[in-house]
Amino acid sequence: MTSPNPSVFLLMISGQIEGAQFPEYDDLYCKYCFVYGHDWAPTSGLEEGISQITSKGRGSTQSLVWNFPLDITFKSTNPFGWPQIVVSVYGPDTFGNDVVRGYGAVHIPFTPGKHTRTIPMFVPESTSRLQKFTSWLMGRRPEYTDPKVVAQGEGREVTRVRSQGFVTLQFSIITKDMKKLGYDTTSGEQAPATRLAGTEQPYRS
Repeated sequence: MTSPNPSVFLLMISGQIEGAQFPEYDDLYCKYCFVYGHDWAPTSGLEEGISQITSKGRGSTQSLVWNFPLDITFKSTNPFGWPQIVVSVYGPDTFGNDVVRGYGAVHIPFTPGKHTRTIPMFVPESTSRLQKFTSWLMGRRPEYTDPKVVAQGEGREVTRVRSQGFVTLQFSIITKDMKKLGYDTTSGEQAPATRLAGTEQPYRS
């Protein structure tokens, strides 16, 4: 029986990592993980995953298509620390080594319904030409030991990065009991409630 005075609300996320645009690269795959605040907890679904390797089609768009499914449900007592999804894209270099081709992150939409988000991707850069040549020769490009740092932003101001490619995601969002707790996210066109303002902006390098 549903409680008339719930203490938590639910955020149900489904959708897919649709595909990507990386003009210079092919045969890529992606990984994803969710980053969220201390008051949030997953109740079902997968927090992380890895897609299949996909190649570009013969059409003029030269898009990479994954259509990799997303399905997870969170519970929380307040919207602080609203979940973000972090996407990392990998592929072979000249020597066949798997290297990172892009990192990116975006907040999960908080308005119920269907949404499309395009994430600008970036990669860390070596700090000198010698390091850049050495990493290319050894097949060990600069990368983050934990991709979740992309969503946190702490320390990012001292990291040299380069923009590279885009990833497109589709979301279908359902919320439960948010209005009972005083959070109104029903309007897709008007500004959301003050306590949720700004959570939908994507992370940019």
